[in-house]
Amino acid sequence: MEFEFIKPAEIEKRSFEIITEELGERFFPPEIEPVIKRVIHTSADFDYADNLVFSEGAVQRAIAAIKNGAHIVTDTSMVQAGINKKTLAQFGGEVHCFIADAAVAAEAKQRGVTRSTVSMEYAAKLDVPLLFAIGNAPTALIELARLVEAGRLEPELIIGVPVGFVNVVESKELIMRSGAPYIVARGRKGGSNIAAAIVNALLYQMVHREGF
Repeated sequence: MEFEFIKPAEIEKRSFEIITEELGERFFPPEIEPVIKRVIHTSADFDYADNLVFSEGAVQRAIAAIKNGAHIVTDTSMVQAGINKKTLAQFGGEVHCFIADAAVAAEAKQRGVTRSTVSMEYAAKLDVPLLFAIGNAPTALIELARLVEAGRLEPELIIGVPVGFVNVVESKELIMRSGAPYIVARGRKGGSNIAAAIVNALLYQMVHREGF
C-alpha cells in the first residue's frame, strides 16, 4: 500500500485535481462546475455530477443577490454551522435558522405541523432578499413552494437537497415546478453538508471574482 505524501495546505487542491481527473471529459458550464465539484468534494459521491440540477441562471442570480447583501435561511443548525459566515458577512449577509426558536416550536405543536414549516413562514417575514438552503426537511420545501405560489415569497434561490425517503423526491420536484430559481439534488440523496457545500461554492466564486 502506497500513500501520497502531500502537505496539509495542498490536500484540498489535490482532492479537486482527483475529482477533475475522475470526471474525465465531462463538461459543465463554468458557473456550475465549481458547485458540482464542491459537492463531490464534500461527499465523495460522483452521482452528484448527474443529480444536481440548476434552473436557468440560478447561480448568476444567487451570486448577484449575495453581492447585494442577501441573507440565507437554513432548515438546520448543521447547515448554518457549515456555511462560511465570515465570507458571507463581507457582502453584508447573515445566516438565519429558526428551527430551535421556542416560539416556532410552540406554534408548530399547537398547529400540528413541523417546525420546519413554521420556520419558513417566519423567514418569509424577513424584509431582505433571501436564499434558502434546505438540507434536511421536505416540509420546508413544501412550505416554500406554497409561499411562492401564494405570492408571499420571492426567493433569490432555493437550494433543495433534503436526504431521506418520506416526501423527499416529491418535495424537490415541487420546487422545480414552483417557478422559483433552484439548485436541487434530484432523488433521495442530499443532506445538510450538501446544502452548506453549495452555499460555500457560491461564496468562493464570489471571493475569487471580487478579489477578497
